[in-house]
Amino acid sequence: MSGAVARRVAVIVALVGALLFYFVVLGSRGITMIQDGRATSIGLGIGLLILPFLGLWIVVATLRAGLAHQHLAKRIFDEGRELDVYDLPRRPSGRIEREAADTLFAQVKAEWEADPDNWRSSYRLARAYDYAGDRGRARDTMRRAVRLEQLEVRKQ
Repeated sequence: MSGAVARRVAVIVALVGALLFYFVVLGSRGITMIQDGRATSIGLGIGLLILPFLGLWIVVATLRAGLAHQHLAKRIFDEGRELDVYDLPRRPSGRIEREAADTLFAQVKAEWEADPDNWRSSYRLARAYDYAGDRGRARDTMRRAVRLEQLEVRKQ
């Protein structure tokens, strides 16, 4: 594991640990409020007990999605099909210039339209959406790529 990857993993582990600590504290406060016995305290305590479970679900769903995306990224990289964006002009912020991102998107979308049920073309389209700044469609398309890849694996 490279140093940059190790640092990212360490940050993720630290943040998840902090969230778990927060969920435990929040849950214990909820139990304390319920034990108070007054109707208002019981209602608020139940609400406080729900929040850690909701938070835990969000953390697990986010980590699962991130791992699935990393899995696809590794497969695409191993197959030599990752989008080549290194030569594209960039803004001072490091983001790809809009016109270049739109040109890349048009090329990748044409590839996707030719084979929309291939997880590789959906993955590449999701990346192109992201480079073009459309994060919502990028997430939706990446979810589609994950589902298609899982179907492909099951068929094998």
